[in-house]
Amino acid sequence: MDADVEVLAALPRLGPLFAKALAPSFQRGAARVPRRTVRVCGVHQDPAVVADYDRVCGFPLRDRVPPTWLHVLTFGLHVHLLSGSDSTIRLAGAVHVSNRMRLHRPVDAGEVLDLSVRVDNLRPHRRGALLDMVGEVRVADELVWDGVSTYLAPGASTSGTPEASTADEFVAQPPTAIWRLGADLGRDYRRVSTDPNPIHTSRVAARAFGFARPIIHGMWTHARLLAALDPRLPGAYSAQVSFLRPILLPATVGAWWRPAHDGWRAAVTTPDGAKPYLVAAVSPI
Repeated sequence: MDADVEVLAALPRLGPLFAKALAPSFQRGAARVPRRTVRVCGVHQDPAVVADYDRVCGFPLRDRVPPTWLHVLTFGLHVHLLSGSDSTIRLAGAVHVSNRMRLHRPVDAGEVLDLSVRVDNLRPHRRGALLDMVGEVRVADELVWDGVSTYLAPGASTSGTPEASTADEFVAQPPTAIWRLGADLGRDYRRVSTDPNPIHTSRVAARAFGFARPIIHGMWTHARLLAALDPRLPGAYSAQVSFLRPILLPATVGAWWRPAHDGWRAAVTTPDGAKPYLVAAVSPI
């Protein structure tokens, strides 16, 4: 067995891990992240939980699972890695700034999965440091999904020169749909994702992190937009999203999607379409 691979017997429980993740690291100097890969094999999906996830995020109920569900399964491994003693960066307090995932073929809820996550590409940012959590999902030896979640760790220090921003200019346009997000949406998504971060459910915790009210999980917004596009998407595709600002609950938001030469462009915005919360590009692979 490769010494740099940590094999877990089961997916970790996120409650105890988040308690560790909320505790700050007091190690000074350059940021450090784990060099190992964490892996869990033989993960059985619960069809009832998948169906509940579909309902909360707006996907149709069916045997195939959304690609964002596969991210949910790997998320506990993100927390596990960054809660270890070999990491000076904690996931609690980090900001999820972008996500890229590729669904290589449709995955059914009855398939048994092998999951792995590693940390990659620690690099400087003008506000701290960026890092990538790289996840893979396999069925036997077949890669069926992979994803890269990029987090900003404010105040973290690492060598190098920050890259210049290359974000495309956002062009406002009228929404295709208006969505009303209830005050309990964070609790609903916590139930189906097992993400216990209290900034999504507690006004007190949200205020402690600088938000006037709880904010909805960025991955719910990502999933809800893919659900709106779902009837138009092929069996294999890539989705790249940037999270630009948080959505405070309750909220009314707009969403639009339009064809592009290589797939679709989409966004979740303020109701008038003027300011984006999330922008996305979706392409077949």
